[in-house]
Amino acid sequence: MNAVVAAVGIMLVLSLCRVHVVVALIVGALAGGLVGGLGIEGSLAAFNKGLGGGATVALSYALLGAFAVAIARSGLAHALADKALTLVGRQDASGGSALKWLLLALLLCVAIASQNVLPIHIAFIPLLVPPLLYVMTRLAIDRRLVACVITFGLITPYMFLPVGFGNIFLNEILLANVVKSGVDVTGVKVTEAMSIPALGMVAGLLVAVLFSYRRKRVYDLDRIAQAEQVSVSYNPMSLVVAGVAILVAFVVQLWLDSMIIGALLGFVIFSLSGVVRWREADSLFTEGMKMMAMIGFIMIAAAGFAEVLRETGHVQTLVDASAAWIGNSKAVGALLMLLVGLLVTMGIGSSFSTVPIIAAIFVPLCVQLGFSPLAIVSIVGTAGALGDAGSPASDSTLGPTSGLNVDGQHNHIWDTVVPTFLHYNLPLLAFGWVAAMVL
Repeated sequence: MNAVVAAVGIMLVLSLCRVHVVVALIVGALAGGLVGGLGIEGSLAAFNKGLGGGATVALSYALLGAFAVAIARSGLAHALADKALTLVGRQDASGGSALKWLLLALLLCVAIASQNVLPIHIAFIPLLVPPLLYVMTRLAIDRRLVACVITFGLITPYMFLPVGFGNIFLNEILLANVVKSGVDVTGVKVTEAMSIPALGMVAGLLVAVLFSYRRKRVYDLDRIAQAEQVSVSYNPMSLVVAGVAILVAFVVQLWLDSMIIGALLGFVIFSLSGVVRWREADSLFTEGMKMMAMIGFIMIAAAGFAEVLRETGHVQTLVDASAAWIGNSKAVGALLMLLVGLLVTMGIGSSFSTVPIIAAIFVPLCVQLGFSPLAIVSIVGTAGALGDAGSPASDSTLGPTSGLNVDGQHNHIWDTVVPTFLHYNLPLLAFGWVAAMVL
């Protein structure tokens, strides 16, 4: 059995059975290492070696958690909710509906902008989403819908728009690896190659918004207030401080490319201003780090999991085996290549890391099967992007969960991973196959 299939399969089954994702990642990694011939000691050594790869992101999230708690202490959550509900009228059903679409549009625009206009990726989520949970709950918005909206904004821009992270994925990784594998991409427009797969993402978003999660879902408002640890009363000064702290955090993140320093300075501003009392700063900081601890540990475990898969060498074996199964059928070839991309990305948790792995084999295979350069770019790009949504270890799913689960009412697997997998991976698989056939 292939180690990648075994590791990813065990990890996903355990996660769906509500075993904690960290435990599922560890067990899956050890199982994959054993199947791949590393043995217990080799598997543990590879896992430990990879742990450092997730440490920076984990620390970033811990500090963002402390910053998010400080924002809640400022009263910003209730200020936003009170203002929004006053604008539309608390008893006006049509107004509530309008506010719902306004909030969803806001989150979608910010998520898209986080990939290109302000390339801060998921750093905005712990800062923006928790303060909005209060009004979302008052409007009974299904958080699974919010997770789908944010994930769409995190993935679709980089796989279609060659700006910001999209420039890195499309030009520096996708096109560069296709060229490296022997295909001339002169005259190939990468946005044209990825346009049909991107439409698959749009189709998935529309299904989520218009059908799957359009109904109201009730959450416990008291649990939000308890998680925020904030009085309903607030004053203009505390709101101004919150705005300044958020602005400083964003600017520093862009300037130094460090979520850690940005979040730390934001928290310091709250402490120096008096919004967070000095004698309470230590306990509040610890509370915020605890809030994001799960996300951080998943990130660290995921890095170890990915390193075990690499050490087994079975990722390459899986790609080679798929080439042997394809034969001379373009239709079967396109489908198998996309499925392998889905499996690899769900295990590694990164589209950016998947493309270099699969391109070396898939590109020559595509040439042999007679695919055009445009179709080859589309196949490899889609195979890389598949699995980013729906992976328990992907930052595109961990990010939304970090903001939506601050009160413990949003399950990472069943409320983020499963909805995003169904609404994005399945349409992307279908639209990606169509693109391979028609381009």
